[in-house]
Amino acid sequence: MLGEYLKDRRARLDPAALGLPLVRRRTPGLRREEVAQGANISATWYTWLEQGRGGTPSAEVLERIAQALMLSDSEREHLFLLAFGSPPAARYERVDTISPRLQRILDKLDTSPAIIRNATWDIIAWNKAALATLTDYEKLHPRERNILRLVFANPRVRSAQSQWESVARFVVATFRAETARTGATQEVAALVDELRQSSADFARIWDENEVRTHGDGVKQLLHPDVGPITMEYMAFTVDGSPDLGLVVYSPVSERDEERVRSLLEALPE
Repeated sequence: MLGEYLKDRRARLDPAALGLPLVRRRTPGLRREEVAQGANISATWYTWLEQGRGGTPSAEVLERIAQALMLSDSEREHLFLLAFGSPPAARYERVDTISPRLQRILDKLDTSPAIIRNATWDIIAWNKAALATLTDYEKLHPRERNILRLVFANPRVRSAQSQWESVARFVVATFRAETARTGATQEVAALVDELRQSSADFARIWDENEVRTHGDGVKQLLHPDVGPITMEYMAFTVDGSPDLGLVVYSPVSERDEERVRSLLEALPE
C-alpha cells in the first residue's frame, strides 16, 4: 500500500508547475528519478519502494520523500501511517490567528464561553460569552493572554477559582502533556523558567511532573459581579490544526445560564 500511495502522489504532480523540463513523458506526473533526486536518495531504491520491495525507510528519509512529493500535512501523516503504523513525530508550528469561519462558529455559541489556545497555551480567540464570564482578554496585552500566566500571575483570575489548587494542578499537568504532544516543549522553556522564578506555587507543582489529558469536567467560577457560575467543559482539537485546542464551557443550570446572560447584557456595545 505504501508503494501504491507513493506512485499515486507522484503521478499527481505537475512537472511544468515545478519548473521541470517539458520533455515527452510516458506517464503523468514526475519521474521516479525526479522524486528521488528531490528526496536525495537513490533512484533505484525509490523505485523499489514503489514496487514494495525496498524495505521500510527511516523517518528522516520518509520526511524527505514527503517534501519531494509536496505532501500536505494530512497526506504526510497518511504516508507515515502506511510506512510505520503510527503518525510522524510532532512538528511544532506557531499559530497566532484563526480563520474567520472558525471565529463565526465561536460567536454562534451564545451563552457558552469558548476559547481557542495554541500549542504554547496562548489564548488566540474567544467569543463574547468568554469575554464576559472568564476574562476580558481584549484588555490584556497578548503576552498576558497565556493560560499559565493567567492562573499563576493574575490575581483576578486566581480569586475567581473556587478550588484554585485543583485548577492549578490540572492546568500544569495538562500543559505539560499537551506541549509534549505538539512538539512545543522547547518553545515553552522560557515561559516555564519565568514562572518557576516568579511563582513558588508554579515551581512546586511543576516539579511534581504530573501529566494528564484535558478531557471534560465541571468548573465553578466565583464571578465578582453575579456570584458562582457552574459550567461543564469539554476540550477539542481543531481538525486540520492539531496545535489548536478549543475549550467550550456550558452552563449547568438555568440559573447559571441566566447569570451568563446578565454578564453578556452588561458588556459595552
